[in-house]
Amino acid sequence: MKYSLMMLVLNELEGLRVILPRIKKVWLHEVVIIDGGSTDGSIEYIHSLGYKVTPQKEKGLIAGIREGIEATTGDAVIGFTPDNNMIPEKIPELTAKMDEGYDMVIVSRYLHGAKSYDDTLISGFGNHLFTWLVNFLFGTHYTDVLGYYRAYRKDLLKELQINEIELSIDTMLCIRCAKQHKKVTEISGDEPPRIGGKSSRSIIKNGIIELATILRELVSR
Repeated sequence: MKYSLMMLVLNELEGLRVILPRIKKVWLHEVVIIDGGSTDGSIEYIHSLGYKVTPQKEKGLIAGIREGIEATTGDAVIGFTPDNNMIPEKIPELTAKMDEGYDMVIVSRYLHGAKSYDDTLISGFGNHLFTWLVNFLFGTHYTDVLGYYRAYRKDLLKELQINEIELSIDTMLCIRCAKQHKKVTEISGDEPPRIGGKSSRSIIKNGIIELATILRELVSR
């Protein structure tokens, strides 16, 4: 399979300097970088390493994810962030597992002793709560349904009838893969602390969105 690493960037220079040189081009078919309007030198640094940067057309995280997926040309997409939360050296293990015939492989922050060093008390509780809820309601055995670091076949979105990208896309993928009996597994991988600024995500807002998605998927079984 050909793997496309899809990365969203918005003033991530500090993290990019740590992460981007560790990504080996031989691991991947391509690295698709979508920039949301960086002004801190991120674009110039990415260009200096020989990568192309695609300006984001519409504002917002969801628009960025949608545009990033649309820009990929590989058979499978790997969601990745440049803020040090994801370990680049896990990419070969991730793609090797996908090559075994899986539809989706998640890098779990909580499998086999893996740990999130970026979790707060609240975010850690939420991650475990929503994972438990999905497992309880849909008979699955995930350890990390909210994890963004994962690979999945690009055409899986069409097969699962995910026509619109939502903030809860990761949870939706987990649930619909279970509903349609897709082949999914997890590999363990730590989540190191974030480098460069703070996450702009609202824990309460995200929690409400995740819960709404789970309940909607339950009703539409």
